[in-house]
Amino acid sequence: MAALWKLPVLFVCENNKYGMSMDIERAAAKLPIAQRAEGYGIPWHYIDGNDLLTVYETMLEAEKYIRSGNGPMFVETQTYRYFGHSKSDRNLYRSKEEIEEWRNTKDPIMRFRTDLVKNGILDETRADEINQEALKVIEAAVAFAEASPEPDPANVTEFVYA
Repeated sequence: MAALWKLPVLFVCENNKYGMSMDIERAAAKLPIAQRAEGYGIPWHYIDGNDLLTVYETMLEAEKYIRSGNGPMFVETQTYRYFGHSKSDRNLYRSKEEIEEWRNTKDPIMRFRTDLVKNGILDETRADEINQEALKVIEAAVAFAEASPEPDPANVTEFVYA
């Protein structure tokens, strides 16, 4: 319907490579997933979701396309999750080496930091300072959450409309 009615919709698939205990390559015969949009006449992109600038530029292009009245667009971002799918997922379907490779070579924060330093936008000292500032913000948020009262169960349906 979105394609037929040229609705201004951005469909985003964050593909983290795995479903519950299975690599997407074992569950889907046609990849990338985004190319399925062709069947509906929807333009699509398949991008490296761990490359900050690629994501930013692709989303700007999608926004311009959609806001120009052209209808929907589909963007699949290839990324990775370092942990199991849920608490019951023991993560036995991939190796520790695979996880470490993604952490050490493809992590979006580290990749962007490396790019900023390599291009002279930041030096290592300032990058370390920013990292420390971010850790302090996270620690303060955790402390605030832990010190906050438990939510009132009577409010569970507040702002629920359907």
